[in-house]
Amino acid sequence: MISYWPRPRAETQEYAKFRSPLTMRAGAFCPIIGQKRGQVVTNVARAGKTGPEWPTVFVAVAVYLLFGLATTLLAQTSVVLSVLLTGLVIAQYSSLQHEVLHGHPFASQRLNEALVYPGLTLFVPYQRFRDTHLAHHQDERLTDPYDDPESNYMDPEVWHRLSRPVQTFLRFNNRLAGRLLVGSLLSTWRMVREDRAAAKAGDKTVTRAWLHHGAGVAMVFAWLLATGDMPLWAYGLAAYIGYSLLKMRTFLEHRAHDRASGRTVVIEDRGPLALLYLNNNLHVVHHMHPKVAWYRLPAIYRDNKDHYLRRNDHYVYRSYAQIFRRYFLRAKDPVPHPLWKRPGGR
Repeated sequence: MISYWPRPRAETQEYAKFRSPLTMRAGAFCPIIGQKRGQVVTNVARAGKTGPEWPTVFVAVAVYLLFGLATTLLAQTSVVLSVLLTGLVIAQYSSLQHEVLHGHPFASQRLNEALVYPGLTLFVPYQRFRDTHLAHHQDERLTDPYDDPESNYMDPEVWHRLSRPVQTFLRFNNRLAGRLLVGSLLSTWRMVREDRAAAKAGDKTVTRAWLHHGAGVAMVFAWLLATGDMPLWAYGLAAYIGYSLLKMRTFLEHRAHDRASGRTVVIEDRGPLALLYLNNNLHVVHHMHPKVAWYRLPAIYRDNKDHYLRRNDHYVYRSYAQIFRRYFLRAKDPVPHPLWKRPGGR
């Protein structure tokens, strides 16, 4: 998901190369990082699609069925339960969008993207998520405050120029409690700020993404108004909850490390959150094999666990419960990038 740090316009112009028709193919930035042909993961080569990936299709069907249930029948019974279930559905839908941008579940990317066209998430245009996320998959740039669109670190020089109240607020956001409460707000603010500037500068890709998103959101509002069971304010709250659930997944996905291969986490959770995130908690496996479908990742990790943990320098947690206990009220990382060096090594 999109981070929230303001970037100088000169730096955001670097992202223009990520928006070309060539680089916007699903998986364009997705090599199997550092892997020799035929090494370690023998079943990745057989992961090419010969037909629809039915587990992912089933997830899509379940998402839309539960969305309909949560916004109609359940809303008639309890708005609170409706909001909670809708929030879970929206988080699952975002995970489905993540699968889609990597080329699943059909061979046709146009059909894949049609599957997630409705704007259930409200806050994040799918095409902007797609473009920034594929740029994020340049692993050598992970956590870079400027070149990684999903970095949660800031240039130390920019950090030291901030006022003390802003620094205090951002430090709060670096605790899990803060990320769940205000992280979505900060990410949305940054995205709208940067995209508004890009659109004013004539970036038609950004403008087109927001126009498509507006059409997708209109489909959602048309449904809500036609059924008349779930108030719009309740849906907005549910969308925020869904976005916040994703912030728990992205909270410590990447860390500052001198090796790019050591920056990406494994969270060995196999509970409901692993399903909600479509196994993206096995994040180093995903980054090494981004074209592999979500339901294949656990077996690949299980069969090659030592390899992945050596590769990411044992950046691993047992579960999200462990992360909650350790970081709910305590920051895992500083806001300024601890290994950041100015250009020229100064």
